[in-house]
Order: sequence, then structure tokens, then C-alpha cells
Amino acid sequence: MTLAAERNTAPEIRGALIAAIPNLRAFAISLCGNPDRADDLVQETLVKAWANISSFTAGTNMPAWLFTILRNLFYSEYRKRRREVDDPDGEMAGRLSTLPNQASHMDFLDFKDALQKLPADQREALILVGASGMGYEEAASICGCAVGTMKSRVNRARNRLSELLSIKGNSDFDSDARWSAAQSGGGVEFESGWVD
Repeated sequence: MTLAAERNTAPEIRGALIAAIPNLRAFAISLCGNPDRADDLVQETLVKAWANISSFTAGTNMPAWLFTILRNLFYSEYRKRRREVDDPDGEMAGRLSTLPNQASHMDFLDFKDALQKLPADQREALILVGASGMGYEEAASICGCAVGTMKSRVNRARNRLSELLSIKGNSDFDSDARWSAAQSGGGVEFESGWVD
């Protein structure tokens, strides 16, 4: 133990710690509103204060130092709990399970291969409208064609993709798939939206 630590563990320092407990408890109750949690908070404060007693300067305001520790502990815990979800029966945790990503990776490779098999004009239309989220008018302007032609290209591209990937409906997709077949017409949904 260092000289400063020995000096700070003098009986008057220990007495000041003990004398501050009622006020610490009242402050903790005012912060958290729960007497049981307040007692835990006061105990954590005293343990932290005792572990760091060498950083306390004798002759300064012990209650203020303790109140600062208590307040910091409370708000640190508050920030941590704010991100937590109450889940006593484990239902929420059960829904957060992560499926293996091998299947989705393989599905993506299959999609990539099928996309490359489309004619260039259909692939371009599908990427502009489906993946990039552009409107038909904007995509038609970029490709230098009529809006109706763009709609036709996108429709033919999504139908051909559905054929190449053997997609007949939503049931043909894993639960973690990023795109799904439309109920009518076999349209493809990308992360950015539906391709009509």
C-alpha cells in the first residue's frame, strides 16, 4: 500500500465514508426510485470508492466525491440498460438466433450467375430499376428508350430470373433471403424495393 493510500485509510476517512451512507442512499433512491436498487447502488459506490481511495485528497469534500461516483455509476448503468430488452422467458433471445450464412451465400452466387445469363439490356434495366431504386422514367432516360420499353425489359428480366432460379413463390426462399418472389407474376424484391 502506498503512503497516500495509508493516509487515506485513516479512521477519519473511514468514518466519513460511513457517515455519508444515509445521504448516499437518499440520493440513490431519488435517482432510481427503487429502495432495493438504491442499496445496491450505494454498495457499488462504496466498493468503488474504497478501491480508489488513494485518489481521494484528504481534506476535500468526501460526500461530493462519493455523490459523483454514485451518479456516474447510475448513468453508466442507465445507458447500458437502455439498450437491453426485458426478456424473462427467453422469447426475444430465441428470435435473435442467427442462421448459418452458407445457404444465403450460395443463393447469392446462384442469383449472380442467373443475372449474368440475362441479355444485357434486361440486366441493365433490372439493375437500374430494381437494385438502384430508380424510377422507370429515369432508367429509360439513361438507357435512351421509352418508358414502356423499360417496363417491358424489367418484366422480362424478373420473369427470366424466376425461371433460371426455379422460383415459383415466396415459399422457395430461406427465412433470411434478401429478395423474394411476388405472389403474382414472380417479381423480384431487392433491398431497395420491388421491381414491377
